Amino acid sequence: MDPDGPCADPDEHVRLAHHRRALAGAAPQDAASVVARVLADPDPAMASGAVGEYLDRRAAELLTSPEFSDWIRELTAAAAADGFAVRRLGEWALLRAMTLGEPWEEERLRTASDWLQLRAAGTCPATACLTVLAEGGRTRRIRTLAAGRLGNAERPGGGATSPSARP
Repeated sequence: MDPDGPCADPDEHVRLAHHRRALAGAAPQDAASVVARVLADPDPAMASGAVGEYLDRRAAELLTSPEFSDWIRELTAAAAADGFAVRRLGEWALLRAMTLGEPWEEERLRTASDWLQLRAAGTCPATACLTVLAEGGRTRRIRTLAAGRLGNAERPGGGATSPSARP
């Protein structure tokens, strides 16, 4: 079976495994076309799940890299028909902006998915992000995690940083 070619197997588990291999082995310059091929699968939920796994893995790898912006632009175009993938890419872009101290909107974080809020509460170094989540995260878990990291950051030797101006 060609890992880059279409998979016509009627079993969605076989196709899912095929899609995961194709996405894992995709060269950076081929990622958008592989994502588009996977999303053409007759089972949209399964295809979206496979693409979502890939997006999360690759976005985490590229989060602070200069390559991130081009990658996310290409993948957003390739995944335009999949609402979940487009939303997840937008959330990764927001996490990147907060992580790098670039401009971002508090309202976008307040209305973001539980997934993004929890990830940001656990990984984002920006005190502005942690403050928003400690005060208004969607779940108690998110608020507690953000408040704990914020409290730790405010102690001498703490890890979070604050952007020059709170958005």
